Amino acid sequence: MVGYIGRRLLQFIPVLLGVTLVLFFITTILPGDPLTLRTGQRGMSAVVRLQLEREYGLDKPWYEQYANYLGDLARGDLGTSIRTGKPVAGILAQTLPYTLRLALAALLVEIFVGIGAGIVGAVRHRSFWDVLVTLSSSLMAAVPIFWLGLLLQYFFGIWLKEWTGGRFYLPVSGASGPQFPDIAYIILPAITMAAVSTALAARITRNQLLEVANEDYIRTARAKGLSPNRVLWNHSMRNSLVPIVTFLGIDLSAMLSGAVLTETVFNWPGIGFTVYQAIQGRDYPVIFGAVIVVLALVMAVNLAVDVSYAFIDPRMRMGSDSEGLR
Repeated sequence: MVGYIGRRLLQFIPVLLGVTLVLFFITTILPGDPLTLRTGQRGMSAVVRLQLEREYGLDKPWYEQYANYLGDLARGDLGTSIRTGKPVAGILAQTLPYTLRLALAALLVEIFVGIGAGIVGAVRHRSFWDVLVTLSSSLMAAVPIFWLGLLLQYFFGIWLKEWTGGRFYLPVSGASGPQFPDIAYIILPAITMAAVSTALAARITRNQLLEVANEDYIRTARAKGLSPNRVLWNHSMRNSLVPIVTFLGIDLSAMLSGAVLTETVFNWPGIGFTVYQAIQGRDYPVIFGAVIVVLALVMAVNLAVDVSYAFIDPRMRMGSDSEGLR
């Protein structure tokens, strides 16, 4: 297990090199000048421009900039924001907790609502509840995230406020404020981010439980007189966890790396919204730093999911060397 974890950590190096190399190449073909965007309509003199280019290393070829960036990265320096002049590490340290909070809140919604609905659909197979879970999950999986976010903002922030006379409504923007506790601000973004994933989690859980329902060990457990609850939780659910946990891990990685739409719609001050602003301003150091941080988080989540297989299914502890789970 230790050797497997070590090999997975070493895989981060070529992935990091490949991602940063692609990013640097893209910046050479994208239109727009970060220095011009920084000054806006005011413009700048040739002397000032030359000074800023030397300060940020923009006067050198891209491959020299890339080599210098890797050297700074090896020392833990993510650079300085061109737009604000602040250290990128400090900017990400302020925004990362917001993205983590939002992703974990969305994951909890996905676990309790999605997996719970899938269990209900499997236990009540071909009943009204099963049909309801199937139809609702199919509908939610087809809803665009940005449209759902705007719809929730209108319903809970405008219509419900008018209907209740201002006595009950939810905040539709930001992460904190004087009118509501901070936890209230995360409700709508978490529901929006988790909507599609919750629907998929429900369908995966339902299908997995129905697939193992006819296995020999399930029939044996029932023949021994075990209660339906024990059969469900000790046998069916336990043997269905590997694909469910795999999906949850992949989805958590997607939430961490793809929160731009949700954070932008709700003005949530996380990494996604920061990257959106950085792309508009061609603030390349912030973009690179955010990608590296998110990449590290995604690889950590994937590693945690792979390691969890050995604890979910003991048979995987006897795996081959190629799987690394001995």
